[in-house]
Amino acid sequence: MPKFLEAGFLYVSEEFHTAAHLCACGCGQKVRTPLGPTEWTVRADSHGPTLRPSVGNWQLRCKSHYLITNGSVQWSNQWTEKQIHAGRQREQARRSAYYDARKPKVSWWRLLLDYVRNWLGL
Repeated sequence: MPKFLEAGFLYVSEEFHTAAHLCACGCGQKVRTPLGPTEWTVRADSHGPTLRPSVGNWQLRCKSHYLITNGSVQWSNQWTEKQIHAGRQREQARRSAYYDARKPKVSWWRLLLDYVRNWLGL
């Protein structure tokens, strides 16, 4: 990522799986979005980049909320603290479900059999 970002540009690092831009509200704050199966995705075509899901800058003073679609900013509604909290819980649940589904399944019978074989020296 460049040290200084230019307004109106979405910078993407495939190597570091991240995207960055200056907040669309004009406050000048850098916004970084991690890219990955449980985070944001970027698609680029001749119309411009699309970043999903929406960007909710709840930690910034501006608390801006928007989508970047085909290179254009589409403003979304402000969220209440309750909505922000619920959104963060949904994000965590989605991450947990994704990574839990990828954990190797442990067969207790297999573990017991391996233990007995090891104990018997087989």
